[in-house]
Amino acid sequence: MISLLARSLPTIGKFSFAAMIGMGLIAGDTLAQQATPSPGSAKAVFGAVTLPTQGAPQSIGFYAKGCLAGAVALPADGPTWQAMRLSRNRRWGRPEMIGLLERLSRDAARNDGWPGLLVGDISQPRGGPMANGHASHQIGLDADVWLTPMPRRKMTADEREALPFTTMLAKDKFLTINEKVWTPAHARLLMRAASYPEVERIFVNPAIKKKMCETWTGDRANLGKLRPEYGHDSHFHIRIRCPAGSVGCTPQAPVAAGDGCDKPLAWWFGPEPWAKPKPSTKPPVKPREVMVSDLPKACQAVVASPSVASARAATLDAKAADATAETDALPVSGPVSGDTPPGQIPQQ
Repeated sequence: MISLLARSLPTIGKFSFAAMIGMGLIAGDTLAQQATPSPGSAKAVFGAVTLPTQGAPQSIGFYAKGCLAGAVALPADGPTWQAMRLSRNRRWGRPEMIGLLERLSRDAARNDGWPGLLVGDISQPRGGPMANGHASHQIGLDADVWLTPMPRRKMTADEREALPFTTMLAKDKFLTINEKVWTPAHARLLMRAASYPEVERIFVNPAIKKKMCETWTGDRANLGKLRPEYGHDSHFHIRIRCPAGSVGCTPQAPVAAGDGCDKPLAWWFGPEPWAKPKPSTKPPVKPREVMVSDLPKACQAVVASPSVASARAATLDAKAADATAETDALPVSGPVSGDTPPGQIPQQ
């Protein structure tokens, strides 16, 4: 694997290396469409809903095309986690997802030298497409965890909006880990997350995957769950499988066998992902916005269903939900990264 990567890296010199770095090998969320959604579009409709539906949890459709009923919220604060960017109102998910995050936070603090999780976006109250930041996260089975360790004190809501992301990448080298930032505890945290049977995939920057392939000396059975994807340099993205008996949830194809440290990883370091598209004589077609009617039919009923009484009532541990009252006047969005080739939307 290392020799393949070594042969691939020199080809990058044929492209504008400086331009690539300038595009933003920096920290942030995965870049998705940033245009303001039109009224009536699925992004606008689902983004405007502030509370989940009543009833049992149900993931409807696929990770990147669906919705969520009966969501519960991750408490804003726990003994070993703090939720970030609270104003986005994206800390909703299936109970299985919320429970996994709480378990990971406890296990990593107890066993891996990780003081606690900073949890980013999970899903909107009823899932569905988001106006910015993600193509997936639509059915309550995806969650972002920052690669910044949790501070020892409880942060204010304002601090959670403003805290900058910390990239794991060196600023002056192409897709290379910054050894001054990366620690063995980061590696242990990732492999802890990958160890849970319900976790199918963990998206990380290709440089992080390469680092894990080269340095991880423990059990490598779950290393294949770490999937390279641009943009994930300051956080990792956990995806769990459709829960048993989850009718209407569309699963993703299983991860290929092996540790993923061979030729497919080398592709990410070659010129193909960064190559400019071939010129076309045809004028570009503007993509049509996704409407609610484009999602699984059951999502129309999800939009129209009655809401729970309050966010507190739908928080998995209501006793820890007091911080939700602090977020009403906070800004809606935070920074996003540019660690993605031009024109490429991450296929998560």
